[in-house]
Amino acid sequence: MASYFEEHDCEPGAGPRQEEPHRQALLELARSLFNGLEIDVGFLESEDWDHRLPPPAAKQAVESLPSVPVTPQQADKGLKCPVCLLEFEEEEVVRKMPCEHIFHKGCILPWLGKTNSCPLCRHELPTDDEQYEEYKKDKVRRQQQAHRLEYLHGAMYT
Repeated sequence: MASYFEEHDCEPGAGPRQEEPHRQALLELARSLFNGLEIDVGFLESEDWDHRLPPPAAKQAVESLPSVPVTPQQADKGLKCPVCLLEFEEEEVVRKMPCEHIFHKGCILPWLGKTNSCPLCRHELPTDDEQYEEYKKDKVRRQQQAHRLEYLHGAMYT
């Protein structure tokens, strides 16, 4: 199997060129992963939550997820964990999200340690990040304001 660098006709230690900044950024990422180096994501640490992965779920929210047994009906349907894609066994204890989706404990806990949403429907759990929680409130306010403006506009012309 050819390496990434052979496939893309580039060298692992080549420096960036001005004419292809996006390609060079991807190559630098590949080099970092190839060499096992730490990746600098400092440029992502801004307040721009629209372009970032949400923070991890709050520990309290994760700990409060109920553990439930898989029912015989769920097992008979061949229901699978959406993360690992393994079928659930009857009476196996799984974790249930507020959105009613179920996951193996070993699958959902690492996921929620990285981001606060359900892997299937993106239902969000609370976080311990005050800035992100404020961003969510502002986003709801903006949506409500846009809805009110649309309603007023519609009311004026009907």
